[in-house]
Amino acid sequence: MDEDKIPQEELDEKLVNNAFQELLDSYLSSRHRKKVDLVTKAFNFARQAHKGVRRLSGEPYIMHPIAVALIACKEVGLGSTSICSALLHDVVEDTDYTVEDIENIFGTKIAQIVDGLTKISGGIFGEQASAQAENFKKLLLTMSDDIRVILIKICDRLHNMRTLESQPANKQYKIAGETLYIYAPLANRLGLNKVKSELENLSFKFEHPDEYASISKKLETTQKQREKLFDEFTKPIRAALDGMHIQYELKQRVKTPYSIWNKMQNKHVTFEEIYDILALRIIFTPRVREEEVNECFNIYVAISRIYKSHPDRMRDWLSHPKANGYQALHVTLMSKTGQWIEVQIRSDRMDEVAEQGFAAHWKYKDGLEDEEYTEDEAELNDWLRTIKEILDDPQPDAMDFLDTIKLNLFASEIFVFTPKGEIKTMPTGCTALDFAFSIHTFLGSHCIGAKVNHKLVPLSHKLQSGDQVEILTSKSQHVSPAWINFASTAKAKAKIQAIVRRNNREVQKKGEEILMEFLKKNQQEYTSAVADRLAEFHDIRKRNDFLIALGEKKVLLGEKDLDELNGKNKKEERGGWRKYVPFIGGSTKKKEDENRQELFVVPDKFNRKKPIFITEENISQYKFPGCCHPIPGDDALGYIDNKNQIEIHRRNCPVAAKLKTSFGNRILDIKWDMHKTLYFDATIRLGGIDRVGLLNEVTQIISAQMNVNIHTVNITCEEGIFDGSIELRVHDRDDVKTIINNLRSVQDLKEISQIM
Repeated sequence: MDEDKIPQEELDEKLVNNAFQELLDSYLSSRHRKKVDLVTKAFNFARQAHKGVRRLSGEPYIMHPIAVALIACKEVGLGSTSICSALLHDVVEDTDYTVEDIENIFGTKIAQIVDGLTKISGGIFGEQASAQAENFKKLLLTMSDDIRVILIKICDRLHNMRTLESQPANKQYKIAGETLYIYAPLANRLGLNKVKSELENLSFKFEHPDEYASISKKLETTQKQREKLFDEFTKPIRAALDGMHIQYELKQRVKTPYSIWNKMQNKHVTFEEIYDILALRIIFTPRVREEEVNECFNIYVAISRIYKSHPDRMRDWLSHPKANGYQALHVTLMSKTGQWIEVQIRSDRMDEVAEQGFAAHWKYKDGLEDEEYTEDEAELNDWLRTIKEILDDPQPDAMDFLDTIKLNLFASEIFVFTPKGEIKTMPTGCTALDFAFSIHTFLGSHCIGAKVNHKLVPLSHKLQSGDQVEILTSKSQHVSPAWINFASTAKAKAKIQAIVRRNNREVQKKGEEILMEFLKKNQQEYTSAVADRLAEFHDIRKRNDFLIALGEKKVLLGEKDLDELNGKNKKEERGGWRKYVPFIGGSTKKKEDENRQELFVVPDKFNRKKPIFITEENISQYKFPGCCHPIPGDDALGYIDNKNQIEIHRRNCPVAAKLKTSFGNRILDIKWDMHKTLYFDATIRLGGIDRVGLLNEVTQIISAQMNVNIHTVNITCEEGIFDGSIELRVHDRDDVKTIINNLRSVQDLKEISQIM
C-alpha cells in the first residue's frame, strides 16, 4: 500500500508502537528486575491521557515521554520506577488526572516522583520574572526526597534540547542558556558525563550555529588524520597489554565542538593549536575487583616504558575520587610524532560510573534504617545537605541564588587537613574563611585568621591541596560585608549574606526613617515610586540599597533631590542615550543631535517570537550595556528590561547567561542588517616575542593594508616577551576576523584574540 494513502492516525500508531518497543527492548537488556507489565501499564495510561495532542514538531505528544523514558533507561541506567515516572511525567501537568489518580493506579513511589516533576516544571514559561530560578529551587528541594526526580528532569531537558529545532529563536536562546547555566553543571555534578557533554554541545549548536558548524567541519576533515595517529599510538600499547594478559578495550575520546570552542575562547588559541582533541581510554576488567586500583598503576608503569609521560599532567583520581564519584588515572604521553596525547586508565566499573554517574546506582531504602551508604552515596548526601542548608535560608534575589548553587556545582576539589589530621574535601580556590564556615557558622563568623602549615595567614588566604589548617577566632570579631569578596564556597557566601542582610535590615529601617523625615519636611509624600526615583537619580539600582546608603550616611539628601522629584533637573546631565551606544560615527556633536532618537519602548501586544532587525537607522533606539560590547556580526540577543526598553547583549556574555536563565520570557532574537557605514570599538589582544619593528609591522597591516583606524595602543614588554592590546574602529565582526587572520602572518606574534 502506498504510504501517502495510509491515514495519519495509522502512521502515528505505528510510530508510537515502534518507539515503545525500542524502550521495552532497552529495558529488557538492562540489569533491572523485569517489570514489563508495570512499564506497559504506564505507557498505555500516558498514551490515553495525551491522546490527540501534538508537539510543536508535529509528532504525537506521547513520543516525548517515551523518549525521556528511553534516555532514563539506556543512558542513565535507571529502572522500572523511573521509566514509569518518565512516561507519566507530564500527565498531571497537562491533563485532568491528579497525583492521587497516579498513586491509586501506580503506587506511592511513582506518584511522589511524578509530583516532584510536576512541581518543578510548573510555570516554566510563565510571565513572572526568575521563573527558572524558582523552578531550580523547587528542583533541589525535591532532590533530597528522591534523587530520581532530578535525574528524570535532566533526561527531560536532554530530549527537549534534541528537539529544540521546532521552537522559535528567542525560546531556543532561553532554553539553551539555562541548559548551559543549570542543567549541564548539574549533570556533571551527578557524574552524568555523557549527558553533560551532549547538553553543552546542543546549547552551543543553537546559540552559536556558525562556530558549531565550522568546528564540526574541521573535526570531520581531520578525522582520518586522527585515526591514523590513534592506530600508530596504540599499536605498542596493545602489544604491552596483551603481554600482561589483561582483558581490555581501547576507546578514542574526541573533544566535543563545545569543549574545543571553550578552550579556544579561554586560551586564545585556534583550532589547529589545540593539542588534546584526541585522547585514549584504556578500559580493563580487573582479575580481582579489590585490586583494580593497583592494576591501573601497573598499566601506567607498562605504557610509560613505551612513551615519555608529562610530569605535570598526571591526575590521580583513584586515591581521591572526584565529588561526583569519578575515578580514573590520567596521564599525558608524548607520541612518536611529537604530540602530547592524554591517556585515561580506568576499570569497567569506573567507566560505568564515569558515563552514567553514581546517582544511577543509588540504593533506594525501603524502610531499612540501618542500611549503610556506599562511599559514593555519602558524598552525594553531603552535597545535598549543603544545598539544603542554602535553601533553608533562601536568597531574596533568585539570580544570586543560582550563582550560589553554581559555585557548588562547578567546583573541582582539593583535600585539606584539620589540626587533628582529618581530611576535608573543599572546592579549588577556597580560602581560610571558606574552611572556617565549612566547619561551623560560629567559627566562620568570628574568624580572625588561620594557621596554614603552622604559618599565620589572613582570612583571604587561598588553600592548596595537602594544607593543614587551624582556624583562629575572637568573640569581638563580626562578619563584614567585604568578606563576600573572598569567600568562594556556596555555604560561606550564603551564611555571610544572611548575617549581612540581618544587619542591613536595621540600617535600612534607619534609612527609611531619614527619607520619610526629609520628604515630610518638604511637603512630599513617601511612596515606593518616590524612593525608586531617588535611587535611580543617585545611580543605585535597587531601592533597598539606596535606603541602606541613606542609613549609613553614604548618601545625603538635598536640593537636587527635590528638583528631581519636581522634574526640574535637565535631561542632559543624566548622560542620555549616548552612553548606551558604543560606536562613534565620525560625526560632530551637531550631527549626533540630529540623529538622536528616543529609546524604543516595547508595547503591550508585542510579538516576541519575531526577530528584531538592527539597522543604521534604528540602532540608537536600543541600549548597549558595557558588559560585552556587541558589534554587527556577533551572535546577539535582546532583553526587555524593567522599563520595557531593549538591551542588546552577545549570546555568550556572562550577564546574558543570567538573563536567559532567570528572565527567559523577556529574551528576543536579534538580527543585524548593517551595511558598513558606522564604526564600532573592538579590542584585539596580542602576545609574542619582542623584536625591533614588530609593532610597526602590526600597525602597517591594520592601518596601511586594511585602512582601519587605530584608536589606542597599549603594549608592555618584559624580558623579551610582549603583551598588549589595540583598540580599533571597525564596521563589524568580519572586519575583526580579517584583521586577526592577517596578523597571523606576522612572525613572532604568538597569541592573537579579541577581547570582549
